[in-house]
Amino acid sequence: MGKAAITKIDIFKLNLPYKEPFVISLGVIESATNVVVRMHTDTGLTGIGECAPFVTIVGETQETVFELSKQIGRMLIGKDPFAIGERLHEIDRAVAGNPTMKSAFDMALYDLLARKAGMPLYRLLGGSNNREVYTDMTISIGPPEKVARDALAFKNDGFPAIKVKLGTNTRDDVARIRAIRDAVGDDYPIRIDANQGWDAMTAINTLRALAPYHIEHCEEPVSHWNNREMARVRQNSPIPIMADESVFDHHDAFRLAAMGACDYFNIKFSKSGGIFNALKIHTVAESAGIKCQVGCMSESRYALTALMHFVLAAPNVVHFDMDSSLMLDADPVTGGIQYQGSGKWILEDAPGIGAGFDEAFLNSMPHVSV
Repeated sequence: MGKAAITKIDIFKLNLPYKEPFVISLGVIESATNVVVRMHTDTGLTGIGECAPFVTIVGETQETVFELSKQIGRMLIGKDPFAIGERLHEIDRAVAGNPTMKSAFDMALYDLLARKAGMPLYRLLGGSNNREVYTDMTISIGPPEKVARDALAFKNDGFPAIKVKLGTNTRDDVARIRAIRDAVGDDYPIRIDANQGWDAMTAINTLRALAPYHIEHCEEPVSHWNNREMARVRQNSPIPIMADESVFDHHDAFRLAAMGACDYFNIKFSKSGGIFNALKIHTVAESAGIKCQVGCMSESRYALTALMHFVLAAPNVVHFDMDSSLMLDADPVTGGIQYQGSGKWILEDAPGIGAGFDEAFLNSMPHVSV
């Protein structure tokens, strides 16, 4: 029996507006400008991947991903899609960096392999659909009265925790958290994310000032390249530190663990290059005694479904920041994870990733086939 072959790859720009602009220390996000890759094979199976480029974190845009995906797509035509390691190695050799673009192809390949196996992706990865997964909800930077109002609304909606975007200055950031605590009470879990917005001394001073407010963890307090200072912040912080923009792949994870720079890793497919490397980060974390969170950029419910499969095979993931699709004003995804309210996601068993896109919606988007 001959090997299977990739016969055609469709590439779509996926544009989904946010319900309201989302503000972080790195800028304002008004819409999801994603890319979808659909891989056809001579077996009759198709696999789908989605990525969400965010230029200030990964250096990629929808336009760069779209153009590079044509190049990668042409390279993959005629190749065996089920030899995932070989295909991903070829992609890595062909293009340096660009983990977000690579994550779309990674996801499509895993979708294909699990469909061929006739099982949900989490089972192919060695997992079980026996975890209850509840996402937190993220609050963007704003005046204290607005963030407090949003926090109370999310608490009343049943979300088990909130993540608050900070990273401006000590006075304003503390004022935001004080207002939120006054609104939601002392027992409601709060996590914070500075998105590299502080220098080391500002981070230490701010985190110490926030100690009375019972913060679960702080993501990426200083610049992503400044691992030594993040280790110093961790040593002087009463609040646990999570690496996000500083941990793209397993090499970063190993270095940060060896330096004692953080208490948590935040794994995102758009940084790791997809599932293949995310599994490696998870392994490094387990070995180092570091817990993980999964996170998202501006993904639709499709990519969040793929992330859910990873979660079900990654027991060291203990925090779930899977709220991006809840912020979008459109949901063109069919199948996949279903939102139950109160932060809860559930996944029905289906082969592969078990989700797709409305065909009419996809075809209304700019697209090309190679």
